[in-house]
Amino acid sequence: MTFEELNGDCSVERMDSVSKALEEVLSAALLQGCITVGVYETAKSLNVDPDNVVLCILATDGEDVKDVALQIHFTLIQAFCCENDIDILRVNNTRRLAEILGGGSKPGGEQMDLHCVLVTSPRASTWKNQALWKVNHFCHESRCMDQWVPIINLPER
Repeated sequence: MTFEELNGDCSVERMDSVSKALEEVLSAALLQGCITVGVYETAKSLNVDPDNVVLCILATDGEDVKDVALQIHFTLIQAFCCENDIDILRVNNTRRLAEILGGGSKPGGEQMDLHCVLVTSPRASTWKNQALWKVNHFCHESRCMDQWVPIINLPER
């Protein structure tokens, strides 16, 4: 086994570990009511209280790459998050993200805009979550390698 193969294997294991941690973070935040979903809702929340945001998730599927308006929103959100030291992840499976967040439908049956998701910290307490620490640590390591918006693959279940 070469060094590159060994390094690649660790990378796959690491990505799997981070994607599982991200799922845990989203599930816990959803139970605590600490999730903001939607590009416009996210922008409003970032404008009002950026210090309360612990993670920003930008989600796309294959066809979303061609959506110029969405890419402009992503660029602005990324810039704001970088300026305010908010960790950012890019997720490439909106269907799996919808499953984690309870189906991706609003109470009236309308589909939620899952292109942008914010995880906020509960105001009542300091949120100490090992999975959140793992995701934040991954984001920090990625930034040290000049990868400002790391991409996570959420595998199908």
